[in-house]
Amino acid sequence: MSGSLSTLAPGRRVRAADDLRVRAVPGRLVAVWGALFFNVLTFIGGQTVLPIPQLVGQLLTQAALMLALVLALAVNPRGVMRPNLFLVLLTMLGVVALMVSIHNVFAFSSTFRACRLAGFVLVLWLLTPWWGRADMVLLRCHRRVLWVILGSVFLGAAIAPGLAFAFEGRLAGVLWPIPPTQVAHYAAVLLGTSTVLWLCRVITGRHMLFTLVAAGAVLVGTHTRTALVACLVGLVVAGASLFLGHVRVRRTSALGAVGAVGVATLFAPQLTAWALRGQSAEEAGQLTGRTKVWSVVFDTPRPRIEEMFGSGLSNQSFNGLPVDSNWVATYLDQGWFGIIVQATIILVLLLMAATRPRSPQRAVALFLIVYCLTASFTESGLGSTSPYLLDLTVAAALLAPEWTGRRT
Repeated sequence: MSGSLSTLAPGRRVRAADDLRVRAVPGRLVAVWGALFFNVLTFIGGQTVLPIPQLVGQLLTQAALMLALVLALAVNPRGVMRPNLFLVLLTMLGVVALMVSIHNVFAFSSTFRACRLAGFVLVLWLLTPWWGRADMVLLRCHRRVLWVILGSVFLGAAIAPGLAFAFEGRLAGVLWPIPPTQVAHYAAVLLGTSTVLWLCRVITGRHMLFTLVAAGAVLVGTHTRTALVACLVGLVVAGASLFLGHVRVRRTSALGAVGAVGVATLFAPQLTAWALRGQSAEEAGQLTGRTKVWSVVFDTPRPRIEEMFGSGLSNQSFNGLPVDSNWVATYLDQGWFGIIVQATIILVLLLMAATRPRSPQRAVALFLIVYCLTASFTESGLGSTSPYLLDLTVAAALLAPEWTGRRT
């Protein structure tokens, strides 16, 4: 490797810009990202190896946002912020959500969620000096936190396997209560980003093989169709962006297509049983009853002002039933305004990716964007404090131009 890499100076040029295998990551930046991630690990209750009171779990996750803000100010004491359209749109979404939430029937809880979103976006603004770096430092922070989470899931399954698979035989986190759908999300993102980085020769084959075994086992154990489909679609798009410039991508694509046909032919009954999870074809077609809730949401009459701007941030449920769709939940909370802003965010990121030259940064960003877009139809969180918003933030950081400003 030629030259050295300064990871503590967010505005300094990276002298080893062509070598993406650098290892050093500033520990304080990992701490900020870890606190943000812990904040979105919503405490939903449930059985854990060590009993955690509901109030204690909620206080810990909510306090993590304040910790992230303090740590972000510690690494960026002058409050240097880079202009960025992605965060401008998120800020606009948060401001309008706060204005609407004040008038919600449950004003306190709704306003609290809006303030939480505003604080979350503020921390992201404070991290913008690290965007656009050739060493992809935010992506590496993201992946390290994902490894820690999956490690906790593995450890919980080893200590209490019966408890870990107690939810309809699907793997969940039991050291900290993490539902199977979220566990699958983390495994799919880790697996997908590792695959793209391996295709670009950024990580080694040994690293890729270990990730494939570990994250793949978790993904299968969770029995989550959304994460699997979103991961595959994201990999197809990311691979297509690299197809002409990388021999490894072309070879892997050919082998993958042949292998997929062979596996589908030999194990079709087993794959069908795994995908249905004991449901009938009609239940699977209704996405486990989700479509019924969606229809009720759109059929319920609302005042014109609520149709345009929503009724304020909620727990993304309707009449006690989870909505489980980003676009339906956004319509419920933030109206057509929220849907338009979130669609604009996705479009802006895709246009940024289209204008970037072929590179590992663009490929990983495309995977994350397409993954979040695909999962958004049966998962929520693109416009609220959630792991999906962190995924999109990493994508935006990868697509941002290199910054040559003064160090913080």
